[in-house]
Amino acid sequence: MTEAPKRRRKRADGEQSRERILDAANAIASERGYEGTSIGLVSKKCGLPASSIYWHFKDKDDLLAAVINRSFETWLRVWELPSDGEPRERVIGLARQLAQGLLDQPDFLRLGLMLALERRPVEPRARAQFLYARTQASASLTEALSELAPGLTDAQVQLLVNYSVSGAEGLFIAKELGGDSVDLLELFEMHANAIYDTALRMLAGSA
Repeated sequence: MTEAPKRRRKRADGEQSRERILDAANAIASERGYEGTSIGLVSKKCGLPASSIYWHFKDKDDLLAAVINRSFETWLRVWELPSDGEPRERVIGLARQLAQGLLDQPDFLRLGLMLALERRPVEPRARAQFLYARTQASASLTEALSELAPGLTDAQVQLLVNYSVSGAEGLFIAKELGGDSVDLLELFEMHANAIYDTALRMLAGSA
């Protein structure tokens, strides 16, 4: 076998190992939080020695930051405003794709919220990565609301964005607590209608 195929196979094996480690770390951290996660537990769950984990990641914080980063692009995509339809339809479409994204990949927000609520003297990189992702989502929503309701003031848009993001996180927690009895898609559609109606009232009050 030539050197090039060997290098490709080695690289592919390394990527598979890295994904196994990230999957294991994600599962453990989503259940136990930052403090409850350890390299030893990750090693046991993924079936790889600790030395393999340290080959890919400097320490636990580096590993959990990578878990957050892996979901970063997916998280931002679900906050992109649909391009077709009337304004209300587009807002509802955004809400439904966000709800579906959380149903498909709940671990990102589950882990992120746990990290966000765990304050320490030295902030973990993983927590900073999640807060950055949250800021980026807010920026995307700010752009969307400014496009759909150009008459709103900057302060009104910011108020709506804060309400929208906080409400989305609250509905996700309600789903986590209520399980199958909670219809996340229906709740997010209600949330979207409330946001849009509030924006209309703001515009009417400014007229």
